[in-house]
Amino acid sequence: MTENRNKQAFPREMVGEAKVRREGLDLYSEKLMMLAFGGGKSGIGEGGVKIVGLVITEWKDIPMELLLRIVSLVDDRTMIMASGVCSGWRDAICSGLTHLCLSWCKNNMNNLVLSLAPKFTKLQTLVLRQDKPQLEDNAVETISSHCHDLQDLDLSKSLKLSDLSLYALAHGFPNLTKLNISGCTAFSDVSLEYLTEFCRKLKILNLCGCVKGATDRALQAIGRNCSQLQSLNLGWCENVGDVGVRSLAYGCPDLRTLDLCSCVCITGIFKIGDDSVIALANSCPHLGSLCLYYCRNITDRAMYSLVENRMKNKAAMWKSMAGRYGEEGLKSLNISQCTAITPPAVQALCDSFPALHTCFGRHSLVMSGCLNLTSVHCACVVQAHRTASYIPYPAH
Repeated sequence: MTENRNKQAFPREMVGEAKVRREGLDLYSEKLMMLAFGGGKSGIGEGGVKIVGLVITEWKDIPMELLLRIVSLVDDRTMIMASGVCSGWRDAICSGLTHLCLSWCKNNMNNLVLSLAPKFTKLQTLVLRQDKPQLEDNAVETISSHCHDLQDLDLSKSLKLSDLSLYALAHGFPNLTKLNISGCTAFSDVSLEYLTEFCRKLKILNLCGCVKGATDRALQAIGRNCSQLQSLNLGWCENVGDVGVRSLAYGCPDLRTLDLCSCVCITGIFKIGDDSVIALANSCPHLGSLCLYYCRNITDRAMYSLVENRMKNKAAMWKSMAGRYGEEGLKSLNISQCTAITPPAVQALCDSFPALHTCFGRHSLVMSGCLNLTSVHCACVVQAHRTASYIPYPAH
């Protein structure tokens, strides 16, 4: 009966695979245990597997601690199969599993999630990235009802999900710190605003391509509710503008990574301008990575604001960081296609942030498409040029 119940818990295609796997389970488990304890402390003989005074004659006798160590060495697909072997294995794996990736499931991910979520209640990380849309709202609602310890969730490219999923996430995951909903084009800014009111511990948020959800209204809600946010991806979000970014900067002072790549309205209107960068420079002293690709309203005014705030905070940062001043500040900046910026402003920026490089192999300052900025070089390039041009005078 237990066996039949376990078979019914998985999609039909996986039950067939389980039958094949169970035929050689004894040999399979022995190999796994040799892998887990490969060296002196274990051996296989006629009496079974011997491990430091313990003899295991059947795979059902494997202690929970050893089983969890064994399954940690295999992929998630095999681990799910193992959880369907018997009730003992199921209970052990379900109680000990904290990380799970189902991106390998190409056809029945929704049904698989519906069957697994009520069992794997201790999950902290769940990756449900898809190549083609599979997940539906009922799967997310099931996860939210059972996996309350979840901290890291990847739902990228879930094109079938609606606002109902975000409402479910809001009530199910109070400790969520990392959320990837990139490419989820159906989410609205209303549901995203609602999510931020409950998931206030968010530190990493990926909204790339969420054209309806990522708006100034949503950014104002993030700035109001998610003060711990450190990383935000807003790439290709055409409804984001200066109003939203300013609210984000003032409300999230610990922001370290921000991607504003191609935040351009479909009509060709550039909504991100100098005011956004100035707000970030004034309010986010730990900002280390900023992407402004194709934000063509950015001018020298934004670049000089970064330089001025760098110099303004220099003394205080040097004192508080105990000599680690060079480790703070911009380490990556993309101003490709920002054609309104001039060489003197970018050179001043490069001189102020020693971690920004234009030299070969590093390129943390990206300026593609800005032909007027070819004269800008980092300190490494200048030093290399001086070294190459140095001609020592012969001794007399």
